[in-house]
Amino acid sequence: MAILEVRDLEVNYGLIKAIKGVSFEVNEGEIVALIGANGAGKTTIMHAVSGLLPKAAGKVTLFGKDVSSTPAHKLVYQGMAQVPEGRRIFQELTVFENLQMGYYSVKNKGGFEDKLREIYKSFPILEERKNQIAGTLSGGEQQMLAMSRALMSSPKLLLLDEPSMGLSPLYVNTIFEMIKKVNSMGTTVLLVEQNAKKTLSIADRAYVLEIGKMVKTGTGEELLNDEEIKKAYLGG
Repeated sequence: MAILEVRDLEVNYGLIKAIKGVSFEVNEGEIVALIGANGAGKTTIMHAVSGLLPKAAGKVTLFGKDVSSTPAHKLVYQGMAQVPEGRRIFQELTVFENLQMGYYSVKNKGGFEDKLREIYKSFPILEERKNQIAGTLSGGEQQMLAMSRALMSSPKLLLLDEPSMGLSPLYVNTIFEMIKKVNSMGTTVLLVEQNAKKTLSIADRAYVLEIGKMVKTGTGEELLNDEEIKKAYLGG
């Protein structure tokens, strides 16, 4: 079943058509990736889907409901959470306080302790750092916190925008393992990522974007073995 459906999406920046009639879907339980070069429009699509950018045309459906005009903050209540590029944690708050902020939109406030234990069990480093000021964490730890903060709202669909950007190779591996773990725990993932090789290795399906248009789709494995994709994105 498709959790998210995007049909004929168009996004403009002034007179420039940044996204030109893009369509794709994300099925329940999948990791679906959008890959492409810098400037291809991946983040623009992510922001349009999550209500952070206006759409010039097209339709976005979440759990069968048209959310094309739904503002970003209301989509959280409908089961969507986004981890933006650059992490955007609350730098001056502690790890614990950041996680508290992630729970803010949840109506059942009585479940906070249970959700916090679940996050700490999955990602013990955050419990160890719970009283540490978030801005003093390493880049990888900040990314882990940003993802965990989003997970505090128990989203059905998690949008991840460039989660490995600026991280050391060691933490890149850690973050991709975390994405797989989050998915195995029942959260569907839409992933925008520059590291095409790593992304395709964990994606169930992927869409390839070039200058605002979808040019190819397939399973992660199919695209990993596609000669054109190898030459363009995988250094092959």
